[in-house]
Amino acid sequence: MFNRIHLVVLDSVGIGEAKDAEEFGDIGAHTLKHALQSKDVKLPNLEKLGLGCIDDLPNVNCVKENKAFYTKMSEISRGKDTMTGHWEIAGLNIKTPFKTYPNGFPEELIRQIEDKTNRKVVCNLPYSGTDVIDDYGEEHMESGNIIVYTSADPVLQIAAHEDIIPVDELYDICETVREITLAEEFLVGRVIARPFIGEGKGKFTRTENRHDYALSPFEPTVLDALKENDYTVYAVGKINDIFNSQGITDMVRTKNNMDGVDKLLDVMDKDFKGLSFTNLVDFDAVYGHRRDSEGYADALKEFDDRLPEILDKLDDDDLLIITADHGNDPTFKGTDHTREYVPLLVTSKKDLDFKEIKARDSYSDVAATIAENFDVSFKTHGESFLGELK
Repeated sequence: MFNRIHLVVLDSVGIGEAKDAEEFGDIGAHTLKHALQSKDVKLPNLEKLGLGCIDDLPNVNCVKENKAFYTKMSEISRGKDTMTGHWEIAGLNIKTPFKTYPNGFPEELIRQIEDKTNRKVVCNLPYSGTDVIDDYGEEHMESGNIIVYTSADPVLQIAAHEDIIPVDELYDICETVREITLAEEFLVGRVIARPFIGEGKGKFTRTENRHDYALSPFEPTVLDALKENDYTVYAVGKINDIFNSQGITDMVRTKNNMDGVDKLLDVMDKDFKGLSFTNLVDFDAVYGHRRDSEGYADALKEFDDRLPEILDKLDDDDLLIITADHGNDPTFKGTDHTREYVPLLVTSKKDLDFKEIKARDSYSDVAATIAENFDVSFKTHGESFLGELK
């Protein structure tokens, strides 16, 4: 039905507490509503796609003649992190959540890291990424010890000043740590390199040289099915890291949301048949985790302003899917992701009867739809909504 599908994940842009939010301590979370309540911004282009019809949002109306199919999706996997969300979008069901370390990593893991990297570890606590370099950056610069920290997510993050440990060396360290944490007793979802620069406390800033080292999906995803059938799978942003290159045919890194949009537009100019898969991470990393609700609202406006460029680039046989992977309410307690429904907006230049479609019980409905569209064999618990796009 469509030659190309462009799948865009607005990282953490949830649309209200999920039906099982209580199990995750997230009753009352609503990323979109609370971000938009914090600052008077309008999202006219997302409004035209039906965003305001999914739920009651400040300054986003429900328009009668919208330009997309719209609904919301539930997550069934037992987690609310980036890998879990994206893997479910690609067709998996993660029944055993990745391990988190609310009190820091076990001594045995730290000992192995120090032995294998020949560098001592400082911190080893859950921490804000900006606070940790302020609190430990000067000690790191004096000693050369690596700053290891975690969060409410199943991640092990390693921060190092680029003048003390060059970026390539930090990447090597993270690759070593990735191998260690593959062991079942540790099972860390991602190891993340977090380089920073600056002259001292209060002046340290993280650079755009972040790099994620993820696990490979434990089963084939719809990306693998596409690749095996000679379709192109473009990964834009951190998608390649999230899937550990599995099922990807081409990839491009991005620096921030707007660079991500630029790179997506470049990909849309290419002649291919298959899928482009884009993650726009700033909503989550820059604004959600830092509890910057006004910045979050501004980021939504920035994306909305660029949306017409994406729509204009669509070929007649393209399908655009916009969704999210979890919530991260910037007004909510703590700094963790939030268990929320995510919006689903689906549009095309074809003459289709755009309207509300039924709510989806799994993010994997996206994978099922992609598989059906390209007529590839792929088993998933998801249910395709391609037949509803009439």
